[in-house]
Amino acid sequence: MSYRALIIDDEQLSRRIIRTFLKNEAAIEVIGEAANGPEAVLQILEHRPDLLFLDVQMPEMDGFAVLREVWAHYQPFVVFATAFDSYAIRAFEFSAADYLLKPFDHQRFGQAVARVKTQLDLRGSAGASQALRTLLATVAPSASYLQRLLVKDQRTLFFVRTADILYFEADHNYITVHTATKTHLIYDSLTKLEQQLAPHEFTRINRSCLVGLDHIESLEAYFNGEYWVKLRTGQTLKWTRKYRDNLQAFYHRPQ
Repeated sequence: MSYRALIIDDEQLSRRIIRTFLKNEAAIEVIGEAANGPEAVLQILEHRPDLLFLDVQMPEMDGFAVLREVWAHYQPFVVFATAFDSYAIRAFEFSAADYLLKPFDHQRFGQAVARVKTQLDLRGSAGASQALRTLLATVAPSASYLQRLLVKDQRTLFFVRTADILYFEADHNYITVHTATKTHLIYDSLTKLEQQLAPHEFTRINRSCLVGLDHIESLEAYFNGEYWVKLRTGQTLKWTRKYRDNLQAFYHRPQ
């Protein structure tokens, strides 16, 4: 049986080494490579590989962030490649997820591949999923805030930079993402999303709206402690009294 693999690493040499080692593995077909986290997310969701060779330490979006992004949609088997500290390695061992500690040799690589092929042959997806859920719960998320947001336009997945987002507008469990040129609909909680966004870039102005502070042109006092927010695009939003403490984020934002 043949399995499809995706190699994800920001170092070209590391990707080349893994691809070279896999030439001796007839059961594994390399279907592509990704050099960063956002690219990896798109390829995983588009191609749905059976197996990932995933680097942990990557700029902008690390390996754990990649898995958190795709996990609700698709759950592949994973072999981690890492130069991470002993704490993370203990987490891998505890969760039964396999890993390769850089620099690794052909023998150690073969052991990892043999183990994951056994799991793939048995199709132990429930066990693998539970192992990775344990891992993601054990290793804390990065403290960095979202810089890109994954959205879907019909059948196409792509990223929107948070810097280009004017505001988010919630309606129950759906959020409309407003940019200067388009709107996108995502399924998420506004409270959860607020926690993932930098507080000096976005703030809540009413029960259903998060606004990008850099896109505000002016504030106009309204009634009973409320304000009209005028965006640079000309749109107006209401800043309600309940959230007026958040005005400090606007007045003290970095210039």
